[in-house]
Amino acid sequence: MSALLLVLTVVFKLIGVTFIFAAALGLIRFRDPFQRMHAATKAGTVGAIFTVLGTICSMQGVGPTIIGVFVIAFLLLTVPVAGHLLGRAAYMSGGKIDGLVGDDALTGVIERRETSLEERIAAERKS
Repeated sequence: MSALLLVLTVVFKLIGVTFIFAAALGLIRFRDPFQRMHAATKAGTVGAIFTVLGTICSMQGVGPTIIGVFVIAFLLLTVPVAGHLLGRAAYMSGGKIDGLVGDDALTGVIERRETSLEERIAAERKS
C-alpha cells in the first residue's frame, strides 16, 4: 500500500509541477494581460491542486487530508473570482487586447478607457 501511495505522490507532484511550469511559461510568452491571466488562473490552479493531492498522499493522515481538501476547495472557489475581477479591471482600464479575434463582445456593455494605463502614465510624465 505504501509503494502505491509513493508512486501516486510522485505522479501527482510531477503533474502539478508540469502545470505550474506551463503557467509560468504562459506568463512569459503570452502577449496581452488577458492571455497571461488565463494561463495563470487555469494552469496554475490545476498545478496547485495536483501538488496538494501529492502532498495529501505523502502525509497519509486524516488531518492533512482534511486540510488538503479545504485548500483545494478554497482554490476552486477563489481563483476564478479573482481572475474574473482582474480581467474586468484590465479591460476597463484599457489594457491591450492583442489576441482578440473578431469583434469585442463587451463594446457598449462595459465602459472602457481609450488608452492603456501605461500610455496615460507616459503622457502625464511628458507634461
